[in-house]
Amino acid sequence: MKDFALIDSQSSKPKYQQLIEYIIDSIENGRLARGQQLPSINEVAQNFGMARMTVTKAYDELRERGLVTSHHGKGFYVNSTDTRSQMNIFVLFDALTPYKEILYDAIVEGLGEDVNVNIFFHHHNIKVFENLILNNLGHYNFYVVMPHFNQDVSDILKQIPKEKLLLLDIDVPSFGEDFALLYQDFEHNVYQGLSEAQNLIAKYQTLSLVLSSKSFQYTPVGIINGFKKYCLENQIPFEIIPDLEEEEHLQKDHAYLVFRENDLVRFINWSNKKGWKLGKDIGLISYDDTPIKEILAEGISVISNDFQAMGKRAAEMILTKQKGRIVNQCSFIKRKSL
Repeated sequence: MKDFALIDSQSSKPKYQQLIEYIIDSIENGRLARGQQLPSINEVAQNFGMARMTVTKAYDELRERGLVTSHHGKGFYVNSTDTRSQMNIFVLFDALTPYKEILYDAIVEGLGEDVNVNIFFHHHNIKVFENLILNNLGHYNFYVVMPHFNQDVSDILKQIPKEKLLLLDIDVPSFGEDFALLYQDFEHNVYQGLSEAQNLIAKYQTLSLVLSSKSFQYTPVGIINGFKKYCLENQIPFEIIPDLEEEEHLQKDHAYLVFRENDLVRFINWSNKKGWKLGKDIGLISYDDTPIKEILAEGISVISNDFQAMGKRAAEMILTKQKGRIVNQCSFIKRKSL
């Protein structure tokens, strides 16, 4: 494999990527056959002026693609000549909710048919979160993780090679521009969304934020901070309700920001029983849009991240291995419930 010398040290493309592409090209053009042994890591590193880590990184990625296999004490061998073998993606969400289904479908569509995606769920259990990551290290080409916790999980995340990691939906402030992050700015989103709805909110006596402390619903701290900031700056009486458990939580001429789907249905049912019309007798805003909210109760007003756009952008970042901190767009959608 003398052509390794053609690897360009002046190229903007990383050497490990050049090495991967050269080996794939060699397989496709018959210079390497199935079962043929590759030069050892030390041999490539010494003969062609590469760091051992660079060669190891290239061989590891080829192994994850199924093109190369390793035998302990014997070296690396060509395992397959099917260079179109699927890229395998590990996706870890907290739970599958309607809006996350939109996000997931957009990611899969953006990646294309030649990419295999396996999805897992941690349900806000940090031990499950850690075990799923550790047990799947080295088995995938790329890892997409939604770290929905109000505590620092960066030590767990750092065990994934950062060039193979995309953090989705939640910001991890301790990670810099050399990581890939695509997230919602929850504090800004809530504050901005409520500000856009201010003329509608003004007709109600108070504004209440409905949490779900007894369920699997995760509420980022930024949501509470953005809600309080908006109410305090605009001198709007407000309340934070830990759980929507009783009909008495609903009061006429008050507005509510609700997150959980079950709470949304309960809210509408209770309002109907009392004979209150949404948008007139009582106000309702939901967080995160889904198709059903366009038609439910003649339309539910929402503050929503664009999950279709987020999924499309996530797929692009995976395929191009783009790094950096990117905030996804969010907007207020006015409907009849407010």
